[in-house]
Amino acid sequence: MDEKEKTVFEAMKNAGKPIRPGDVAKAADMDSNEVSKIIDSLKKKGLVISPKRCYYSPAEG
Repeated sequence: MDEKEKTVFEAMKNAGKPIRPGDVAKAADMDSNEVSKIIDSLKKKGLVISPKRCYYSPAEG
């Protein structure tokens, strides 16, 4: 996981609930398009899940 992925992942963990990419971008002070790409990357690695449409959270365990 690179630094930007860690930043996005931590912002999601800190939210404590499923969160939209735009909200992650605000929390991490990053561009929302960049955050969306990072979330896609984290999903492919199995680190992030989408419990409902357009909301994401860290995968448990």
